[in-house]
Amino acid sequence: MAVGPEQRLTPEDRANLAAYIDGELTENESRAIATKLSLSPIARREVESLKKTWELLEFLPRPKASLVFSERTLTSVRALESRAGSWDQTAGAWLAQAAKLAVCLVVAVAAFTLGFALTRWAWPDPVARLVRDLSLAEHLDEYKEVGSFEFLEELAKSKEFGGPSSSH
Repeated sequence: MAVGPEQRLTPEDRANLAAYIDGELTENESRAIATKLSLSPIARREVESLKKTWELLEFLPRPKASLVFSERTLTSVRALESRAGSWDQTAGAWLAQAAKLAVCLVVAVAAFTLGFALTRWAWPDPVARLVRDLSLAEHLDEYKEVGSFEFLEELAKSKEFGGPSSSH
């Protein structure tokens, strides 16, 4: 799109004029506005008008804030600072409670683990005893029928079970 001698600045260009005058635009944006200004006298007049407006603003009296306004502003800032401080204190208290809870959990887990390990090591395992005495348990009814150890000794000495009186 060619720029004619009567082309005005677009609303977007006008919005960027203050940044253009202050040198705050990107190189491409600044170059686009400079091209329009070099080709259009109307666009140049708009920029000159804006520059003069800014210069005239310097001559206007500067309003002074009233003492009440200053006091209210400072009071509001202090209130915000105190709320921020109380939030920091609240967060600190919460973190302290969380740290205590974490320490308690670690101690509880360590105590549970130590208790479990000591119980497994010191307490006899009933299943291990059953496995160890399985052959005895399998023949318990037969052992009860024998009656006494004296009878077993006599059987061991008899010739039927290979005692000294046998001729094997």
